[in-house]
Amino acid sequence: MTSDPAAGPAAPAPPSPRAEAAGSSSGRARATRPPATPRRRPAVLRAVSGLTTRGRCLLAAGLAAAVCAAVLDERGLLRIAAFVVALPLLATALAAASKVRLGARRTVTPERVPAGGDGDVRLDLWRTGRLPAGEILLEDRLPHPLGPRPRFVVERLPQHPVALRYPIRPGMRGVHRITALRATITDPFGLCEFDRDLVPPSSVVVVPRVTPLHGRPGGAGTGGADSGSIRRHVGQGDPDVMVRQYRTGDDMRKVHWRSTARRDEIMVRVEERPWRGGTTVLLDRRAAAHHGVGHPDGSLEWAVEFAASACVHLSGSGSPVRLSDERGHVLADIPDGAGPAGSGVALDALAALQPAHERDLAVSSGPVHAQGHELIAVLGTVGAQGVAELTHTRPRGAPSLAVLVDTASWQEPGRSPGAAVSETAALLRAAGWRVVVADRHADVADVWSQLCRATTPTPVQAGGLR
Repeated sequence: MTSDPAAGPAAPAPPSPRAEAAGSSSGRARATRPPATPRRRPAVLRAVSGLTTRGRCLLAAGLAAAVCAAVLDERGLLRIAAFVVALPLLATALAAASKVRLGARRTVTPERVPAGGDGDVRLDLWRTGRLPAGEILLEDRLPHPLGPRPRFVVERLPQHPVALRYPIRPGMRGVHRITALRATITDPFGLCEFDRDLVPPSSVVVVPRVTPLHGRPGGAGTGGADSGSIRRHVGQGDPDVMVRQYRTGDDMRKVHWRSTARRDEIMVRVEERPWRGGTTVLLDRRAAAHHGVGHPDGSLEWAVEFAASACVHLSGSGSPVRLSDERGHVLADIPDGAGPAGSGVALDALAALQPAHERDLAVSSGPVHAQGHELIAVLGTVGAQGVAELTHTRPRGAPSLAVLVDTASWQEPGRSPGAAVSETAALLRAAGWRVVVADRHADVADVWSQLCRATTPTPVQAGGLR
C-alpha cells in the first residue's frame, strides 16, 4: 500500500470493506513494515538506572523530605531535601563523565601459547580526562579453557598507564576468544555505577605441545635414503641428461659425445636439475578413528602433538614440509629454509584443527603430497579400505612411514594391542611401509626414535607395553 506524494497533507479516505477483504486475503501484496527500532530512554531515566541501592534510597529520602517540607512549609527542610536529591544526581553525572574518559589495552604474550604452558595477559589502563575517576571494577571474561575470570579493583586511576597482569594456563589447543574487558565504574560514595566495555575481543592461539626430537627417519626430507636435501632421481621429474648445441665459450668437459656422434654436431650437457626432496606429514583427524575427541588426553590430541613435533623438527633442519589431512587437503606448506616462521604456520593450522566427520580415508581426493616427498602418516583406526587408499597414493621411489595410534588403549589402558591394530600394521608393512604402533603410554620422542629405526619386517610397538 503506497500513498500518492501529490495528494499533500489531506487525510486519507477510510478503506472500503472490499479493500479490507482484499488486503486481508492477499497478505503477500501488502507492504511489510520495517522493524521498529527500540526507543531510547530519556537521559533522566538512564541516569536513575545507574544508581545503586544506596543512591536510590537517598534519592527517595530526598523526595520524601521535599514533600514533607512543602506540606509543613519548612524552608530549612526543603534545602536539606534539595541537597539530598542533588547528591546522587551529581554523582551520576560525574561517573558518566569519567566513564567516557578511560582507555585500556590488552596484550597477550607469547604470541602462541603452547597447550599446558604458561601465558601472560597484560592490561594497561589509564585516564584521559581531567575529572577524577572513582572506584573501577575490571573483569576480563576468559573462556573456560583459559582459566577463571580475573577481577581487579582500581582506585584513584592516574593519567599514566597502570599495568595489571594475570597468568593463563590453557589445557587444550585451539583459537580461544577473550571477550571485551568489562569495567564497572562507581563514584566515591557508592551512589551509582556504570558498565562499559573498554577493550574489544581478542584471540589467544593455543598451539599443540612440541616435543624436541632427535635424528631423522632414513631418507626423511631428502627424497630418498641419501643424506642431504638434494637428490637426483632417475625416472622421476625431468630427464637427468639434457643436451644443446655447442656455443663459443662452453666448457669442453661438458661435451656429450654420444649425442655429438648421433647428430654429427658438437652437443654439450646442460646442468642437471636437482630434485629437491621434502616430507609430507599426513594427519588422520577423523573423529571416528580416535577415542576421547575433545579432551586434552584423547588420542587425537596425541596425534596432533606428534604431527606438530615432526613438522617443527623437519622444517628446522631446512627441508620443505607439507602438512595434510585425511582427505589429502593441504593444511600448511612450509618451504625449505623457512625457519621459525614456517613452523608457526604449521602450528597455527594445527591449533585451529577440528575433528572431521568422514568415516574412511579419502587421500586421493586431494594433493596429499608433493612429487618427490616422503610420507609420514599419523593414523588412527584404519581398516583394509584405508590401507588400500594409502597404498594407492603413496609416493613411488620414496620411503613411506606410518605411526599407527592404538586408539583402543585410550579406552582400556593397560591392554595389549588388539587384532585389528596388528592386522592393519601387517597390511601396511606388506605394502612397503615402515610402521610404529603407539599406545596411550607412548612418548612422542620415543615413537620418533622407533620410527627412525623401523626397518624390520614386523611393526615396532612403542609405549608402555611392548
